[in-house]
Amino acid sequence: MKTSEQRLRFSHTAIALAVLSVIGQVQAQEASAPQSSVTVGGAYVSGDPEDRARFSIYNGLREDNGYGLLDFLYINRDAASGRWTSIEGRNLFLDTREFNATTRKLGDWKVSLDYGEIVRYSPYTINTGGTGLTSTTPSFSRLATPRTGENISLDTKRKAVTIGGAAWFGGAMQFEANLKSEEKEGARMFGRGFACSASWVSAGTCAATATQAQWALLFSPEPVDSTINQAEAKLTWSKDNLLVTGGYYGNYYKNRNSNISPAFIPTALNNPLGVAQTLDAGLRATLALLLALPPDSQSHQFYVNGNYRFTPTTVMTFKYAYTKATQDEDFASMGFTAAPAGRSNAGAEMDTTLAQLGITARPMPKLTLLANVRYEDKKDKTPVDNYNVEGNPATTTFTNSPADKKRITGKIEGGYALADGYRAVLGFDWEDVNHGEFTPTSSVAGLSGLREKTSETGYRVELRRAVAEDITGFISYTYSKREGDSPWLKPLSLSQGRGVIEANDDPACVPPAAPAINNCIYNRTGIFPFVFEDRKRNKVKFLASWVPNDQWSVQLYGEGGKDEYSGPTQHGLRETRMNIFSVDAAYRVSDNWSLTGYASKGKQEGKSGHSTGYDGDVEDSSTAFGLGLKGKASDQLQIVADFTYLNEDLKYKQEMDQNASAANIAFLATYGGLPDVTYRVLRFKLTGDYALDAKSSIRGVIGVDRSKFNEWTWEWNGNSFLYSDNTTVTAKEYQNIVFGGLTYTYRW
Repeated sequence: MKTSEQRLRFSHTAIALAVLSVIGQVQAQEASAPQSSVTVGGAYVSGDPEDRARFSIYNGLREDNGYGLLDFLYINRDAASGRWTSIEGRNLFLDTREFNATTRKLGDWKVSLDYGEIVRYSPYTINTGGTGLTSTTPSFSRLATPRTGENISLDTKRKAVTIGGAAWFGGAMQFEANLKSEEKEGARMFGRGFACSASWVSAGTCAATATQAQWALLFSPEPVDSTINQAEAKLTWSKDNLLVTGGYYGNYYKNRNSNISPAFIPTALNNPLGVAQTLDAGLRATLALLLALPPDSQSHQFYVNGNYRFTPTTVMTFKYAYTKATQDEDFASMGFTAAPAGRSNAGAEMDTTLAQLGITARPMPKLTLLANVRYEDKKDKTPVDNYNVEGNPATTTFTNSPADKKRITGKIEGGYALADGYRAVLGFDWEDVNHGEFTPTSSVAGLSGLREKTSETGYRVELRRAVAEDITGFISYTYSKREGDSPWLKPLSLSQGRGVIEANDDPACVPPAAPAINNCIYNRTGIFPFVFEDRKRNKVKFLASWVPNDQWSVQLYGEGGKDEYSGPTQHGLRETRMNIFSVDAAYRVSDNWSLTGYASKGKQEGKSGHSTGYDGDVEDSSTAFGLGLKGKASDQLQIVADFTYLNEDLKYKQEMDQNASAANIAFLATYGGLPDVTYRVLRFKLTGDYALDAKSSIRGVIGVDRSKFNEWTWEWNGNSFLYSDNTTVTAKEYQNIVFGGLTYTYRW
């Protein structure tokens, strides 16, 4: 699950990854200079595409059992002139191929060309009777029996070319520039659906009969055919104590698919119970409407940043950036002709200004200070117009809402070296957010209240100590509190007109006797966005590192936190919690053999109440560990073995609140609510490198990948998700594959 404003990944901790990255850099520095080489070989993956659906999402090993492998590296160095040329190709027989060519004169100039491909396969198999579903004109057809249609799989492929260069002028000035163009093609999961509302029935658009299907959901993938062009140029200048970089970054998005226009909608589809019924004529016409795809857009940013060193221990950093983003593709060219009168395109424009200033100083040998402030101002200049309608016939119209936002954040922090190896850190931070004015004509239907301004303040206390020469660590505590700096705004009813007003200004409201209980906005099951609610955050973190000798190193890491939300309701998001504990260790058995290992256990939890009268507690627990062995079995043979295990359990705990109906209480007691989701991976890989002579070697790899994923949203106990035309989406719960490869490398 994802907690508000927090994201936790249960794997190697950030500390462990940092340690591993340093080890990798050291090894690279100690290794001999790169040599030209060519590597050829082959790889094998067992099973069929459904067996390796999760294993091969990004590595390109989906469609076939056997693959050819080809890598090469050509390097030419001229010590006399300082010119260095390299040409490299990797995975050239796979869909993840990469190519790079670079030539440079050290300290003078550099030119490079990069080409890369990335493929992303959907882990699901779709069985359908439709045709052309991955195009912009799909035809839908109801299968008489599920799973009797054609199997299709979705993927998106990216191909990117980058041309770059750099030049140095006298050592004080450097110019860099690059151009990148990326093509993306394929299709990804998407769909369309609609249900006839009471207003549609009363208006006669939908028939008031139980013999016709008045609800439908169709699998309709998004066809992808787009180009992203990026350009960047920057100039860096340094002299004495000043370093300044100024530059430009541009992004141009072009989508060749403007809409999805169904070529055919069946006259009969399943109702919510899976029974075929004649499709309501009004619903059928609605399902056939054009569906807009992302329009063309572009953005341009100009920026300057740098630092100035006042003294050897006092440094100021600064940054300023201005970005203009626009979207003005013509509505008619996209296939849409019912735009507001006089408007041919959205004319969307967003101007963003960012300014940041910081300073670090050490005024005393034992004291360090840090302070910074960041200002961001987003101005939405998009014209406001009546794009939306409500009711059938359309009796109420409402507009788009400008997305202006101003945010100011700041931090002050000080660290002081105490006696006995202790170091104390105390920091304060704050954030003020102005969410902008909500346009009176814009829609806020479905929400119970909004706020225009919020502010947050907090502090952090940290204590570090080198307990001994071989043990170091720290522990920290963080607290912050967010509150509203403006009154709650209340949406107006249809009879009052569109927009929002201050809750106390509602003529139908009786002002509260006590301000702590504002009955002008309070709604027991109301929907209040949690980004506007008051929030308290508490977090504790610790790290300990033990390096007793040159053979052992151990790191312990732990973190726990809780967010508490409060608003004028008993429902919505109430609380989130997270905790994680991990240990990483490395042991050098001998000069030739070493062991590494890690283990982590954590949990994320979210508690909330739903507006329809039930409470939900979502709990995500994860356990992971891994072992690694690396060594030289002989002067010619090196072995690397890796074992990884991950188990993640997602539990949905549901309870009815005090006002739930007897029928709902009985239903939950009978069926038990939503089932748990389990994701489990076990992977083992063994790699051996054998040196045939000084210039050639062979490498062999063999491994096993076993996974379990009972994702009930698509498939549960053999029952697949069923669309209204009997299209199904499935994924094997248990996927087990064996993979291996053999390559030969020659160096010169």
